[in-house]
Amino acid sequence: MKKSQLYTIRVALIVALGGFLMGFDASVISGVVKFIEPQFDLSKIQLGWSVSSLTLMATLSMMAAGPISDRIGRRTVLKWAAVLFSVSAVGSAFAPNFTTLVIARMIGGMGVGSSLIIAPVFIAEISPPGMRGRLVSFNQLNIVIGISVAFFTNYLILKLGSSEASWVGKLGLGQYNWRWMLGVETLPAILYFVSLYFVPRSPRWLMMQGRNEEALVILKRANEEEEAAKEYENIKQSFLSGKKKEKVPLGELFKPALKLVLVIGLGVGILQQITGINSVFFYAPMIFEQSGIGTDASFSQAILVGLTNLLFTVVAILFIDRLGRKPLLAIGLGGIALFMFLLAAGFNSATYKLTQETIAGLPDEINKEVLYTIQDQQFDSDVKFKVKLSEILEPSVLKAYESELIAGAIDMNPLLILIGIMGFVASFAVSIGPVMWVLFSELFPNWIRGLAISFVGFINSLVSFSVQLVFPWELATLGTAGTFLIYGIFGALGLVFVLLMVPETKGKSLEELEKILVKS
Repeated sequence: MKKSQLYTIRVALIVALGGFLMGFDASVISGVVKFIEPQFDLSKIQLGWSVSSLTLMATLSMMAAGPISDRIGRRTVLKWAAVLFSVSAVGSAFAPNFTTLVIARMIGGMGVGSSLIIAPVFIAEISPPGMRGRLVSFNQLNIVIGISVAFFTNYLILKLGSSEASWVGKLGLGQYNWRWMLGVETLPAILYFVSLYFVPRSPRWLMMQGRNEEALVILKRANEEEEAAKEYENIKQSFLSGKKKEKVPLGELFKPALKLVLVIGLGVGILQQITGINSVFFYAPMIFEQSGIGTDASFSQAILVGLTNLLFTVVAILFIDRLGRKPLLAIGLGGIALFMFLLAAGFNSATYKLTQETIAGLPDEINKEVLYTIQDQQFDSDVKFKVKLSEILEPSVLKAYESELIAGAIDMNPLLILIGIMGFVASFAVSIGPVMWVLFSELFPNWIRGLAISFVGFINSLVSFSVQLVFPWELATLGTAGTFLIYGIFGALGLVFVLLMVPETKGKSLEELEKILVKS
C-alpha cells in the first residue's frame, strides 16, 4: 500500500472515532431505560424523552456545526465535540433526577450533532476519489462499533452487578448499574480529544481561508504528486467559479440550481430514520422483552444486533466503491421492508395468557390475587393485555415487572423476532446506514457543503428524534405489530424513491459531481 494511502487511512480512522462516541452515546441508553422508568416514575412519553433528548439537541447542533466549521475549522469543532461527550458522560452518571439526566444527555447531543456532520465531511475532503466511499464509511463503521460496544458494556455491567465479588459491591455495579453504563464513555471521549492533535486541517477548508500552500502540502501527503496537483487545481477552480462567499445564506439551498441534490439529500435523510432503525438500536432490550425472553436474554440478544450491524457495515465498506451507492441502497431497502413485515406478522400471531402456574412463579412484589382474576383469560394482542394489566396493577409495579409479566403470558416464537430484527439491521447496515453519509458528502458543491449537510442532517436528526420519542407510546398504543408494519411500509416506499431519484456517484471527484448534479 502506498504511503499516501496509509496516511489518509490513519487520519480517517482517527477522525471517525467521533462516530464511535456518537454510536456509544446514543445507544447506551437502551440498557438504561428499564431501570430509570421505575426509579424516576416516568410516563411513556417521559421515557421516550430520556432517549430522544440527545437527538433533539443533536438536531439543533447540526444546523450550527457546518457553518461554525466553515469559520473555525473541522478539526476544532471535533475537539469541542470530544469535550461535550466527556461532560455528558459524567453528568449522566451522577444525575440525581430525571431533569438533570435529560440536561446531561442534551449536552452529549451537542457532541453527537457536531461529530455526525463534521467527521464525514472532514474525511471526504481529505480522501482521493477512488477511496472516498470506503474512508467516509469508516465513520459509519465506528458508529456501529460504538453501538456494539454499548450493548456489550451494558450486558457486562448487568451481569457483574449480580456477582457477589467484593469489588463489585464496592464499585456499586449492582446498585448503580445504569449509572456505570452511562459513565464509562468518559474514557474514549478523552482519547478522542488527544488523538485529534495528530490529524491535519482539511485541505479544502484551508483553501476556503486562502491558505493554499498549507492545503497543497496536505494534499500531497494524501495523494500521489500528480493526483495532488490535479485535486488542487480542481478545488481552486471550484472556489473561483463565482460561488465562494464569506457567508452562504440558508436561502441559497432552495435556489433552482440545487433543487435536485436537495430533494435527493432530504429524501435519503428522512428515509434512513423513518424506517425505524433507532427504535431498534435505542430500545433493543425492550423490543426483545416484548417477545417474552426476559431481561438477561434481551440484553444478550442486543449484543447480537450490534455484531450484525458491525458485520454488514464492513460488507458495505468493501462493496460501496465496487457495486456503487445505488445498488446497495436498493438491496438494503428491499430487505428492510421484508423483515419489518416479518416482525409485524410475528408479533401479530402472539397470544397472551396467565396460568395459575405462571402467576405463582412471578415475583412476590406483584399482587398475585388480582392477577388470578384474569387467570386463563387469553388476549390476542399485547395492547389489550397491557391495558388489562394497567387496570388491575399499580402503575409502579407494572413498570418494574412488565418484562416478567409478558414472559409469563406470551405464546409466540421468539426466534422469529430475533431473525426479523437481525435481518432488518443487516439490511440497514449494508445500505442506507453508511451510504447516506457518503452521499451527503458527495452531492453538494464545495461552496455550500457545510451548510447543506447541516440542513439535511438537521432534518434527518429531527425525524430520528420524533421516531425515538413516540416509540414507547407506539408500543403501548399501536402494539408491536402495528408499529413494525408502519416501518415496513416506509421501507417499501423508500425503495421506489431510490430507484427513481438517486443517481450513482461512485468514482467521480466532488468537482465532477458538482458539474453533473448542480445546474448552472
